[in-house]
Amino acid sequence: MKITIIGAGAFGSALTELATRCDHDVLLWVHDPNVAEAIIQTRSNPYYLPAAQFSAKVRVTRSLEEAARFSDTIIMVTPSHHYRSVLSELEPSIAGRVRVISATKGIENETLKRTSEISREVLEGKLAEFAVLSGPTFAFEISRGDPSAAVIASTNEELAREIQAAFSCRSFRGYRSEDVVGVELAGSLKNVIAIAAGVIEGIGYGSNTTAALITRGLHEIRKLGVALGGRHETFSGLAGIGDLVLTCTGSLSRNRNVGVELGRGKTIEEILSGTRLVAEGIRTSRSARDLSIRTGIDMPIVTEMFRVLYEGETARNAIQRLMTRALKAE
Repeated sequence: MKITIIGAGAFGSALTELATRCDHDVLLWVHDPNVAEAIIQTRSNPYYLPAAQFSAKVRVTRSLEEAARFSDTIIMVTPSHHYRSVLSELEPSIAGRVRVISATKGIENETLKRTSEISREVLEGKLAEFAVLSGPTFAFEISRGDPSAAVIASTNEELAREIQAAFSCRSFRGYRSEDVVGVELAGSLKNVIAIAAGVIEGIGYGSNTTAALITRGLHEIRKLGVALGGRHETFSGLAGIGDLVLTCTGSLSRNRNVGVELGRGKTIEEILSGTRLVAEGIRTSRSARDLSIRTGIDMPIVTEMFRVLYEGETARNAIQRLMTRALKAE
């Protein structure tokens, strides 16, 4: 299969490696000229995923026109706040109809739309089919070849089966689903809970607190997800509890690490100034808070994380407010 991958961050680089490991030809679109040059010269990505080793099958381009014409299968791995703009720039160069697979985890702040909705809106008649790939998948461990698994969700079962087969090999196993909405929301919302999990570690609380947070966080994610059309069972699978546990407990989690620094007293501005990596949960906390208001779904953890990230609330005060809410049945 010929595959175009849009985005050369850590996860885009890992998927590029995985695709060539599964014997596909890949054209990788890179936004940053320094990253593009490094990949061309060293066949690695020292900026975002130093462990990556790109095979000769990987071609690199900074041209969206070339990327659009290379394949009718496009994997989008851009930060969520750039998803619409990059796809809009790509659209004029798409000659026929394309299949889009989103590996982006986030919800657009301004419109509260998921990547499936943005893809349909931007591409209109040029979008043949859509799928989303999500699950407990740290880029470094995929690159290292650790056994990993993810979900490919599409309302078109034929596409889901094809992408599932295309990315399943000795080190990676795909599962398929029809629940695009549930998989998108689970993959996005878990990042907010992961920041909260990092806050707990940064403050110095222990496993009791983390376990309670993950459990109640999953409850919030599932409530909102089902209200918006997701399936209850999706949140008990790889895209739900699987990705939530990984992101809340794994030391490679960017969102969790942001939370650790918050818990230690740093401001969000200080934290972001020291990294070029994107922690999607920061922006998603705003979208999640707004969705909870729109739907009337009570999401106290999400609400408190929004206050910490955007309103200057202290992490300790946020946790104290969660612990002193009115008592209720589970």
